Amino acid sequence: MHAKRYLLTEGSIWKAMLFFALPVFLGNVFQQLYNAFDAWCVGNYIGDDALAAVSSSGSLIFMMVSFFNGVAMGAGVIIARNFGAKQYDAMGKAIHTAIAFGLVTGALLTVAGVLLTPIILQWMGTPAEVLPQSIEYFRFYFCGAIFTVMYNIFVGILHAVGDSKHPLYYLIFSTCVNIALDMLFVAGLGLGVGSAAIATTISQGISALLCLLHILRVDAPYRVSIRKIRFHKESLWEIIRYGLPSGVQNSVIALANVVVQSNINSFGKAAMAGCGSYSKLEGFAFLPVTCFTQALSTFVGQNLGAGHHARVKKGVAFGVLCSCVIAELIGVLSYLFAPQLIGIFSETQEAIDFGTRHMRTICLFYFLLAFSHCIASVLRGAGKASVPMFTMLACWCVFRVTYITVAVKLVNELTTVSWAYPITWTLSSIIFLIYFLKADWIHNFDRDLKTA
Repeated sequence: MHAKRYLLTEGSIWKAMLFFALPVFLGNVFQQLYNAFDAWCVGNYIGDDALAAVSSSGSLIFMMVSFFNGVAMGAGVIIARNFGAKQYDAMGKAIHTAIAFGLVTGALLTVAGVLLTPIILQWMGTPAEVLPQSIEYFRFYFCGAIFTVMYNIFVGILHAVGDSKHPLYYLIFSTCVNIALDMLFVAGLGLGVGSAAIATTISQGISALLCLLHILRVDAPYRVSIRKIRFHKESLWEIIRYGLPSGVQNSVIALANVVVQSNINSFGKAAMAGCGSYSKLEGFAFLPVTCFTQALSTFVGQNLGAGHHARVKKGVAFGVLCSCVIAELIGVLSYLFAPQLIGIFSETQEAIDFGTRHMRTICLFYFLLAFSHCIASVLRGAGKASVPMFTMLACWCVFRVTYITVAVKLVNELTTVSWAYPITWTLSSIIFLIYFLKADWIHNFDRDLKTA
């Protein structure tokens, strides 16, 4: 397997982008099946209390893992840049440093998640009747947090060198394992909500192991050697330099979303179940955004590393347009079929009504979410991670929390909380558009690369 096979610096731009993005898209579909099938299985075989416990997982899990995954994004930028420039020695140091970083932080996250879960759930205002099952689910989930971190590290390495196919294969297999274990533990043996988390943990461990075995044996410059896994000072500094802004951004935004979830919790377990069901569906709706953001970041990193500036601009225009159009089409379909989609996870009419109102308030604005994430990904690929960090912190954290704090006191309705997302997506999109059109970010990349 030759490195050239995964280069995005040659050939047709749209083919390179789509051939990379399609496996990412399919992989993310199966990734969403992890949580969605957990929710479906728990909701149908245990009940709405258990569904509410599992459905509130998104914001808490994202808050706990997002910082480490954000820093890992910095490794992807460095690896993609060096791969495009064919600087394989520097790329190897970055890869082995990223793996060492993942092992250390993954272990810390596992311990912190197990210990802090009850405190965070109580702080979020989780209803008393749901709290015991929530604690059980999250504690078992965080027992496998190190597998989640390492899987994301390995996938980040493969994506940075343009290989999006192998992560897809491994994810398909591990998702099938997860579904089989859910049916065995929850539906067959009736082991309870914690067993759904155990099934997910086992599946994530399998996917991480398969990725590791691949990069240990691949015949390519990004091959990993166990003996070389350690911290290289210069590579660690570069990873932190490019990744820390993303990590801070992710964790603080996740904290703001925990505040949003806390407000949803105040409307009771039916609102938690309905809005939690929407969050599983939103994960699927977000897939075209995710696949193109990952493609854009890798495409920009490799081509700027190779000095192909004109190719970068054309690729960015294609990727952003595709992502926004597809996301909005999904938003329209989500609006039309909201009750039926929410009803997949819950048969309780009150929960369906809450979830439908929440979805229909948000989903027609998916194109703004797509645009913000695409431009942020482009800037990260260009080594300008501080720009999306400050923009998203201002809009998606400070303004979002301020809006909810004030607005809910004036109009205490679920729709008031729901509007926090479209409003803040609009603000970030406006700021990103102004910056992207006016700033010479390619020139800044070249200048930063020379002084690094």
